[in-house]
Amino acid sequence: MSVDVEAYYRRYGPQVLRRCRFLLRDEEQAVDAMQDVFVQLLRYQSALKDAAPSSLLHQIATRVCLNRLRGAKRRPEDRDDELVLRIAASGDLEARASARGLLDRLFGRVPASSRDIAVLHLVDGMTLEETAREVGLSVSGVRKRLRALSAVLQELEAA
Repeated sequence: MSVDVEAYYRRYGPQVLRRCRFLLRDEEQAVDAMQDVFVQLLRYQSALKDAAPSSLLHQIATRVCLNRLRGAKRRPEDRDDELVLRIAASGDLEARASARGLLDRLFGRVPASSRDIAVLHLVDGMTLEETAREVGLSVSGVRKRLRALSAVLQELEAA
């Protein structure tokens, strides 16, 4: 049985848009990402089951937004925009650069899914159980990933 994408859009569209706004911090990109979520749903409609739609859409939205953020980092749309953003955010440039460098090194040493887990649990405030459900791991698997992140972070801070 396939899902009713139109009904999901009417019922869960605002929730998906809020999630995209939260992660992307840009209204236009959030609306585009929300549309991408429902395009994904249309693409795989026949393979999906009509169970836990809120959780499924939250997971898809998170992945779509994180992929957009990763892609934007790799290829900024406009170099001038990147420069303007750096200048605008230069309040404590040294501290921000240091934190950003640490995060880049941290996430470069762990699987990409660990970044998703960190965002869901530490930023979004989801419980371990909710995080596990979102990423398709057991609670102990989520704990293991978080411990690994913590160990890598401690190692990096000590260096």
